[in-house]
Amino acid sequence: MSTVTATGQEVELISPEEKKIRGPDSLRDQDSIFSYDTMDLFKATIWDYYNTNGRIQPWRHHPDPYHIVVSEMMLQQTQVRRVIEKYPSFITRFPGFHALATAELTDILEEWQGLGYNRRARYLKLIAQRVVKEFHGLLPDDKNILITFPGIGYATASSIAAFAFNKPVVFIETNIRRVFIHFFFSHTATVSDAEILPFVTDALDTENPREWYYALMDYGTMLGKKGGNPNKRSTHYTRQSSFEGSDRQLRGKIIRFLLQEQPVHIEVIISHIMGDEQRMKDIILGMERDGIIISKNGMIKIA
Repeated sequence: MSTVTATGQEVELISPEEKKIRGPDSLRDQDSIFSYDTMDLFKATIWDYYNTNGRIQPWRHHPDPYHIVVSEMMLQQTQVRRVIEKYPSFITRFPGFHALATAELTDILEEWQGLGYNRRARYLKLIAQRVVKEFHGLLPDDKNILITFPGIGYATASSIAAFAFNKPVVFIETNIRRVFIHFFFSHTATVSDAEILPFVTDALDTENPREWYYALMDYGTMLGKKGGNPNKRSTHYTRQSSFEGSDRQLRGKIIRFLLQEQPVHIEVIISHIMGDEQRMKDIILGMERDGIIISKNGMIKIA
């Protein structure tokens, strides 16, 4: 019994009888296209697709630490096409850690418009300031240090280590998760990252992790466009709430208003955006806690 992969290769499926012969193995006992025994074929499938269909992205051609940090922060919860549109002008205006560290948050937010989640722009400034102050302008290559930076979690720290320094770290993100569920858990109802992680570890190209992860992500993007998203079977899957009418949308409107006119009284902002007064005040308070805006005597401005 066989199946055909996205690259046209025919792969033999594991039969129930073969599973019985092998005996119980929680990592192998999957009714899936591939198993540990076909890991080489899996890797060849990913590389073949990447060599023909690898995406062109500006930060891939300039994988220095600063470019990678900016791209990874931009890519958090934001579509790649939108990042590609904004990335070049951001890099031109703020070409390195020193330039970003000394820039006004107003200028950074101005360049950030269209990417959403504006707190990430502030995180970038804080990251740059720490790199300049504590590390003499050189980003550390240790993911355990990177994870201590503002706005950087485990996956982002690992991706920076892999893409900026070609470190053989193991991590899972959306597209990587999609690939491994598709190939190794194709008939499993629910899958946790803990179950996926051994496969990610075993598949890792330790000599060229940067390109390997790019290849995985590109294959995962292709799978995402085909429909029937495998990630819906992940225990970590959550559907993003609608942007229209959300707090995210209102926060963005507040920033755009302040970029045009500041400082301004809170009542003027509420009147201009026409949101619910208490809701608007709660959002503004949250933005102040995030360090994005400053409020004094009812007057609001960007921090």
